[in-house]
Amino acid sequence: MALGKVIEGTYGVIAEFTDPQELLDAANKAREAGYTELDAYSPYPIHGLSEAIGFHHSRLSAVVLGGGIVGGLSGFFMCWYANVIWYPLNIGGKPYNSWPAWIPITFECTILFAAFAAVLGMLALNGLPMPYHPVFNVPRFDQASRDKFFLVIQARDPKFDIDAVWKFLESLGPREVTDVPW
Repeated sequence: MALGKVIEGTYGVIAEFTDPQELLDAANKAREAGYTELDAYSPYPIHGLSEAIGFHHSRLSAVVLGGGIVGGLSGFFMCWYANVIWYPLNIGGKPYNSWPAWIPITFECTILFAAFAAVLGMLALNGLPMPYHPVFNVPRFDQASRDKFFLVIQARDPKFDIDAVWKFLESLGPREVTDVPW
């Protein structure tokens, strides 16, 4: 539930900056002011910006670990089932459950499942594919991939009040402040 005034059909308010340090300072001030739903756009990575907007570590490593564990168990179970249950062969007096021979297959299934989990997890956690995003409606946003820097305070922020956000962003000295419609 929002504490402030939210206008229906608004994604948020965006401010355009001309310098990466201005964007970093603005993001830090927005976090200090209590805004939690921020996003920043830059033509290149800026050291410290992800921490400034509140982006913490990804859950991707847990997804990859889970995929690897499932893959290892699947490979081992597949070999066990094939050699012990489905088609048992007594070769040279070895037991049916001769697990050392299954290590390469178990390892390869671990890597395969972890790789698939990494790709699919990355796409899911990034919300991709995303052919449309509301910030594409901002007329000057095409400069974000060239030489401009943008900070968005989203309307889903609990502290979002469109008038207060406008005043706050204008106080940071941006080149321009604009509403972002859905």
